[in-house]
Amino acid sequence: MPTVLSIQTAKARRVQIAERFILTAIHKLPVAGAVPVLPLGLAGDEQADLSVHGGLDKAVYAYPSEHYPFWQKARVHAGLTRIDDALAFGAVGENLTLQGLLESDVWVGDVLRFPNCELRVTQPREPCYKFNVAMGFAGAAKAMAKAGYCGFYLAVKQSGHLSAGESFTLVAGPRRLRISDSFKAKMFKHLR
Repeated sequence: MPTVLSIQTAKARRVQIAERFILTAIHKLPVAGAVPVLPLGLAGDEQADLSVHGGLDKAVYAYPSEHYPFWQKARVHAGLTRIDDALAFGAVGENLTLQGLLESDVWVGDVLRFPNCELRVTQPREPCYKFNVAMGFAGAAKAMAKAGYCGFYLAVKQSGHLSAGESFTLVAGPRRLRISDSFKAKMFKHLR
């Protein structure tokens, strides 16, 4: 049964990228205990650019833990080999780090039914330049596009609360568009 390994939130803050400062909330940190799930996302979580993140259809971002070894290897390949270079859950910018549910298993309209709330799958995440900064190397967004390790956004179908360690069930939706196929179609123009 799929499980939530970790839950992360962040407040938007200014970070320096090259010569300019930008507002971002990609640097998510773990939270303990029951986290309220509200119509616009997790309590305590913010999004810096509401034109591409957040809102009713992108309230929560989920990411498979199974992809973390790929990102660790990609960072080593990019020359990031410090001893303290381990990636903590939330490093990809996700709110929910899941185990046992990959993009190829999920379809737009599926519902993740937790003990105290329900979240509906809406769309894949599309990487941006802030993802490069979060991963620490310039080719991270392109690597995500190639690998298809995008995770997916969730809308809040039923408010409630979530806790790390909870298992959940996947309730099938209309099964018209798989997240992995939607992501490939969106990324096609970037990979030519």
